[in-house]
Amino acid sequence: MGYQVTITDITGTTPFNIYVCDDPITSCVYINTITSGDLPNYVFNIPDVMTSMSSYTLKIIDNVGCVSTEVLTP
Repeated sequence: MGYQVTITDITGTTPFNIYVCDDPITSCVYINTITSGDLPNYVFNIPDVMTSMSSYTLKIIDNVGCVSTEVLTP
């Protein structure tokens, strides 16, 4: 089973584009576009292509182009 990520809160302008990237960021996989109505507790699995990595970068881009990132470790 892959690593599961839960997003509980995002600050910015909806909608939000969610990506999972390698660490450091060289390639990303698009996960979904969500709104504040999907929060709290938007849950998704790390894509299979990335499950062997020791850490991931969660990348969120809001509707006006602001980018937020956070490094995650399983």
